[in-house]
Amino acid sequence: MSHNLTRLLQIMATLRDPDRGCKWDRAQNFVTIAPYTIEEAYEVADAIDRGAMDELREELGDLLFQVVFHSRMAEEGGMFDFDQVAAAIADKMEQRHPHIFGGTAGSMDEQRWETIKASERSAKGATSSMDGVAKALPALQRTEKLQKRAARDGFDWPDCEGPADKLREEMQELAEAPADKQFEEAGDLLFAAVNLVRAFKIAPEEALRSANDKFERRYRAMETLAGGKFPQLTIDEQEDLWQEVKQSET
Repeated sequence: MSHNLTRLLQIMATLRDPDRGCKWDRAQNFVTIAPYTIEEAYEVADAIDRGAMDELREELGDLLFQVVFHSRMAEEGGMFDFDQVAAAIADKMEQRHPHIFGGTAGSMDEQRWETIKASERSAKGATSSMDGVAKALPALQRTEKLQKRAARDGFDWPDCEGPADKLREEMQELAEAPADKQFEEAGDLLFAAVNLVRAFKIAPEEALRSANDKFERRYRAMETLAGGKFPQLTIDEQEDLWQEVKQSET
């Protein structure tokens, strides 16, 4: 184990020490730390998106600290320690790459990868294709994963027409739904939208991220054109600025 990794583990142990540790760190548990772990993962992704390599180094360190934190709490509870965490992922990667570490012929593709993962889930007692799709995933990403699992069982539209018709159906149902059913119908509509986007072989999460970036860019441009008075404009004046910004991009 490297000097700096050993040092980090020792720092974590000190922070959690009952006598001389940090009051805040000692008060934490798996549930309270989980949101920070998710946040750090997103900050890693953000640094990568921006090509900020110096920040990426720092953010990866923050994410590693989260792994160390959870591992330390588990060790205190007699469950497992950091070394066992590292051993588990090392074993998993070797098992998932038999063509590299196991002397098996062939190469890795998405189908082979999913077959191996399905075998792992079965060994853990999974009884449904839906098992193992984490509920804590962002809703859009979880929707895509659930739909892909169903598609591998053959439960999927053969072309884009089916999901397109379904999306139109869900739009109508939301428009006609009574107030106490609108929440459910709104969810069905979003679920159907993901299905349609996926039918076009487009990653929904990436597509929506791009749309978010485009909307933010255009909105900031409108604010600039309005000279800081955008909220005071009428909706028609705001729409004119929106069209102006769109035209300038083309």
